[in-house]
Amino acid sequence: MPDEQMAHPDQRPPVRPLDPIDRDILRMLQTDGRASIRSVAERVHVSRANAYARINRLMDDGVIRGFSARVDQERAGQGASAYITLKIVQNSWRTVREKLKALPGATHIALVSGDFDVLLLVHTADNRELRELVLTRIQMIPEVLSTRTLLVFEETDLEPEG
Repeated sequence: MPDEQMAHPDQRPPVRPLDPIDRDILRMLQTDGRASIRSVAERVHVSRANAYARINRLMDDGVIRGFSARVDQERAGQGASAYITLKIVQNSWRTVREKLKALPGATHIALVSGDFDVLLLVHTADNRELRELVLTRIQMIPEVLSTRTLLVFEETDLEPEG
């Protein structure tokens, strides 16, 4: 979510219910974020103006947070991937989150419940770089009490059902 939305969640627009056309548009854009307005309109059987207005509304409402490419990390030179679990000092989430966002290779950060507090997904060039990231960057964050690293042997991105 964009920083300004996370910093002030009470300033976000109210949640509006999505109708079946909105959901079809979302599925289509998740599958192909480069789809043209014309192709979206044709696929969901609305005018181009209607499709354009709906996509803009979904963006303004924060439903669509942006567009990006799905990257094969290994082919992009990031041969080591890991989920890292962190236990952190109580009430330090915002501070820790900002420090984790600055880490090279960090691609997903989640505050979770259970045996640990944070789940972090990282991609690095190799295990040496991963070791450096965990031992000298993450474990040196004062609010981080402990970490556990789970190496990823193989990844599969799930495609949205369409």
